[in-house]
Amino acid sequence: MEVLNYTEFRNNLTENLNKVTADSEVIIVSRGKGKNVVIMSLDEYNAFKETIYLTSTKANRKRLDDAINEMEKGKFKKNKLIQ
Repeated sequence: MEVLNYTEFRNNLTENLNKVTADSEVIIVSRGKGKNVVIMSLDEYNAFKETIYLTSTKANRKRLDDAINEMEKGKFKKNKLIQ
């Protein structure tokens, strides 16, 4: 994560946006008179939103935890994909 002031971010806009998209870098833009903002790629944002959705209920969190535990213990079955 990188913190830049607004001027630094703007002066190197293309380079900073390339860092965000190519390297999955998150940049915080600090603004003197406004609230700070976070710049992240759309892919990272969508993954973040999906994680929040999947863990939004206690039942879903338990199902995910159970599935992870089973996978870590080797209690799963591999199947071939249906073509």
